[in-house]
Amino acid sequence: MKIEGLTPIAAALDELGARLARVRKQQGYTQEALAERAGVGVATVRRIEDGQDGKLGSWIRLLLALDMAAAIDAILPENYKSPMEEAKRARKRGSKPIPGTGFVWGDERK
Repeated sequence: MKIEGLTPIAAALDELGARLARVRKQQGYTQEALAERAGVGVATVRRIEDGQDGKLGSWIRLLLALDMAAAIDAILPENYKSPMEEAKRARKRGSKPIPGTGFVWGDERK
């Protein structure tokens, strides 16, 4: 299931818990072994995998224990580029097309 803007929080938590369980199993960890490696309680792993709310710190510990630091950075990238801000900058630079998008402002169409 893809998590989108209108996905209910409970459904998103269920999906993330299922994904965590799937990755844990693929890497050959039991809930107990992952909990020990991450420095969290087994009950925390069970709760999160069952789709119940978990602390962000617990998620970070679990993802690091699964060697998934890139997933942490993907949650909120350090350098987020807003499409709207890029369009505003392009307009200020003389209405040039936005590179790679093929978008051209209306007054530039021939």
